[in-house]
Amino acid sequence: MFKKVLIIGCGLIGSSILRVIKSKKLSKKIFVYEKSKKNISKIKKINSSCVIVKQINNKINDVDFVIICTPMNEYKKIIEKLNKNLKTNCLITDVGSTKKNIIELKNKLLSKKLQWISSHPIAGSEVSGPEYGSKNLFLNKWCVIISEKKQNFKKKNLLKKFWKKIGSKIVLMNSVNHDKIFSITSHLPHLIAYNLIKTAQDSQKIQRKNLIQYSAGGLRDFSRIAASNEIMWRDIFFNNDNIIKSINLFTKNLNSFKKIIQNKDNQKLLSRLTNSKKVRKQIVQLKQDVSKPDFGRE
Repeated sequence: MFKKVLIIGCGLIGSSILRVIKSKKLSKKIFVYEKSKKNISKIKKINSSCVIVKQINNKINDVDFVIICTPMNEYKKIIEKLNKNLKTNCLITDVGSTKKNIIELKNKLLSKKLQWISSHPIAGSEVSGPEYGSKNLFLNKWCVIISEKKQNFKKKNLLKKFWKKIGSKIVLMNSVNHDKIFSITSHLPHLIAYNLIKTAQDSQKIQRKNLIQYSAGGLRDFSRIAASNEIMWRDIFFNNDNIIKSINLFTKNLNSFKKIIQNKDNQKLLSRLTNSKKVRKQIVQLKQDVSKPDFGRE
């Protein structure tokens, strides 16, 4: 499918892409840009034939596909290096979780000779690092491809073909709609998880008791989400303008719940709780999770 692929950053997502490209033989040669010595040794165990590069220079000028899998705060430096070293017909994509900021940065800084079409595979986890990657990470998961005006039709089809080859289901969105949707479905739940853990810690200090050792399923499951990579989530929270609106809506509904409980309004409370079960049922029907109790844990 490709002659030479360059993966920039090889944590969970990058190493999973590395594994599946190797497994499905989607490129004749794979370059990996990685600075961490610890990660480099792990990457070599995953794919001993890949070429590790510690600099983005003219050694990679003839790659035909670049996948950026670093934290978003590194994109500016990466774009500057790609401008200097890539040939004209190279396809570039990224896997960042916010898109409006990336499109604006790309449009401002990227050389006009290069083709960048942004992607967002919805296939992350709370763990990070190449050792946690899997060739099946993207299997039957959504991948959003960002549509823009004047995109190269052939390059977009090539990118769609790549994500389909590695098992993803494709959906096209513009960057504005993407950020609105994922501020609610992904970014707000993570923020709530971080805040819930902070609340449990504060409560533990106030009561001077080890409350966390008695973690029930609810706190335990939120703690999984809150264990996600802090650099990645800092970048997401700072770059999605919709997160403030989502927080405000959540706060409004939380205050409404508070009022219902204070008033002991049985009918309203049961109505809200029942409605939430309907949403869970819909998520399972859409095959976004399994119906087994406790998320199918043994």
